[in-house]
Amino acid sequence: MVMKLSRRDRIKKGIRKRLSGSTARPRLSVFRSNKGIYAQIIDDVTGKTIVSASSLSKDFVASGTTKSDQSVAVGKLVAEKAIAAGIKDVVFDRNGYLYHGRIKSLAEGAREGGLNF
Repeated sequence: MVMKLSRRDRIKKGIRKRLSGSTARPRLSVFRSNKGIYAQIIDDVTGKTIVSASSLSKDFVASGTTKSDQSVAVGKLVAEKAIAAGIKDVVFDRNGYLYHGRIKSLAEGAREGGLNF
């Protein structure tokens, strides 16, 4: 367990070394837990979270029973909130996770919702 987390931390540091969100193009960061999935759009220049969504929030309506279906719905929800806030283009930060499964589902949901990355 510890080795898996330290591996993800090493990958995450390598990604964040190359990747940064600006005011014009903020960063879409994803966190995955066993129970839920979280996404937030961050402006790294000011260090503020602009928009956030998760599968455990009150405004989330479960659109499926599987975690992958929930990930797609969270992606669409974060995209809807971002477009309402005037954000169209983002940089995708997979946060050390492989671009596979729930992370990929969230990214596809965000693209369906209208975000470009």
